[in-house]
Amino acid sequence: MSLKQKTRELLKRREKVLLGGGEKAMKKQVAMGKLNARERIYALLDKDSFHEYDLFVEHEARDFDMDKKVLHGDGVIIGTGTIYGAPVCIYAQDFTVAGGSLGLMHARKITKIMDHALKMRVPLIGINDSGGARIQEGVNSLAGYGEIFFRNTLSSGVIPQLSVILGPCAGGAVYSPALTDFVFVVENISKMFITGPSVIKTVLGEEISMEDLGGAKVHSEITGNAHFYALTEQECFEQIKKLITFIPWNNTQKAKAFPPKKPKSEYKIDEIVPNNPKQPYDVRDVIKTVVDDSDFFEIQELFAANMVIGFGRLEGETVGFVANQPKVLAGVLDCDSSDKAARFVRYCDAFNIPIVVFEDMPGYLPGVDQEHAGVIRHGAKVLYAFSEANVPKITIILRKAYGGGYIAMNSRHLRADFVFAWPSAEIAVMGPEGAANIIFRKEIESADNPEEMRKLKVKEYKNKFANPYVAAAKGYIDSVINPEETRNTLVHAVKVSTNKIDNRPAKKHGIPPF
Repeated sequence: MSLKQKTRELLKRREKVLLGGGEKAMKKQVAMGKLNARERIYALLDKDSFHEYDLFVEHEARDFDMDKKVLHGDGVIIGTGTIYGAPVCIYAQDFTVAGGSLGLMHARKITKIMDHALKMRVPLIGINDSGGARIQEGVNSLAGYGEIFFRNTLSSGVIPQLSVILGPCAGGAVYSPALTDFVFVVENISKMFITGPSVIKTVLGEEISMEDLGGAKVHSEITGNAHFYALTEQECFEQIKKLITFIPWNNTQKAKAFPPKKPKSEYKIDEIVPNNPKQPYDVRDVIKTVVDDSDFFEIQELFAANMVIGFGRLEGETVGFVANQPKVLAGVLDCDSSDKAARFVRYCDAFNIPIVVFEDMPGYLPGVDQEHAGVIRHGAKVLYAFSEANVPKITIILRKAYGGGYIAMNSRHLRADFVFAWPSAEIAVMGPEGAANIIFRKEIESADNPEEMRKLKVKEYKNKFANPYVAAAKGYIDSVINPEETRNTLVHAVKVSTNKIDNRPAKKHGIPPF
């Protein structure tokens, strides 16, 4: 057979494999409002940049008549490509081939591209659309999942790992996304759950819809398993592309620098925070007054909204922001917001991203529900994360910084590199009203006019403690700054911290309050 004939045979084989599960299965995918696996890869990567590997891999199962079935590519596509010219490794499960079910060869294709990503130190993107383990392959399917989970853990903190849920992701399959850095979901398409509705009905006798059990909104708002929520697949891909511009390609690099841009003039920093400490405001507007082009890329926007996290740039350099949100639960720390902040701090620390904290909160959320949910353990995660992080860490105290919350939000005592405060800052063990009621209880009770005496004592406490100057006098605050000086102060603090070296005791690893 001549080379031309062999080439024609190759093209025929390739054409057949590229049909995936066939035209009927492809049409069914479209009817569900979903792109097929290759369309997703092409939509995400730079044009003509995708190079596919293991196109002709087939399963090796022989039981349950599997030897009579041809599963093109064994239900998953792997390869490399570029996003904005920079290389990434990618895989996409093909639901048109045996429901994207995971068998041994399917898993080996995924682990092959995972190994490649780690070896080449480039980001890994996994597109999940699978019915779960291939039952016909038994324990081989479970072995495949285990090999994937191990590699997720091995790569953690070394290369960025992104999981995109574009279909069902059930049973053991959900743990791989949970081990990655960022999870993306799309309304009406993404489904994540350990156990399906039919099993729940059988075991518990409860009727529940798949959407209520593990839809995109559930994991974006309630569980916190998802970091980005989109209404369409294309919107999801744009989110991925934007995220990629903010993060480094691996843990030995810094994120790519961009040309500096001034914040937009419409955000006026001295007009955002109200004088009344009880009046809420949107802390994201404060962040937008300092970041380049007022471009703040928020993460987990819908989950634990009393805490705001995300990326922005200062003079072209990526910075991670952690901020209390006064407009939601007064910005308190609770179980979920503590988890949210702690995980993000550890991500920034792993990938050399400086951290800026905007603080305005009355402390940890009290109550029986929080105590029973483990607020002590969850709250300790924030303390651990900030203490452990050795990237540049800068805090700006905007208003309230009370009690344990003051310590937790990257205080000097947890080795923040710089702590600044606005003149409106209130730094104390607790709020003035509560403190006055305790300290001056006898004087208030014995006064002819207890309410008037209480007001006087609250004012006295405010003058003595609820201001930034007491902490500044002790060196816990580096400087009290004019709000308009905030951006320049942050830019300088990040710049002088660039070559920071923070020596710590030698150890294998610490033991966080998981």
